[in-house]
Amino acid sequence: MDIRNSLVAQNYAAGKSAIAPETGAGQAAFGAANSFMDTLRQSEANAMDAMTTGSDPHTLVQALAQTELAVQTAVTVRDRVVEAYQEILRMPV
Repeated sequence: MDIRNSLVAQNYAAGKSAIAPETGAGQAAFGAANSFMDTLRQSEANAMDAMTTGSDPHTLVQALAQTELAVQTAVTVRDRVVEAYQEILRMPV
């Protein structure tokens, strides 16, 4: 294993905790958001595993495809919410 890969993985893990969202009671109400975050975490773990230990590349590709689908779904939901909000703003009072 190359020492640079190990250092990159350690620095990434150290910096990740600084930007991690806090879990709380408000977040439990959003099951879809939790599922989205779980998908991202699993894909990230697979990517880290592939970088550091050279694990199965098929698992990595599958995880990346799942992440791409989850991000596209989240963007679609966000767009629909923004459209609904804009429609509400256009309503006469």
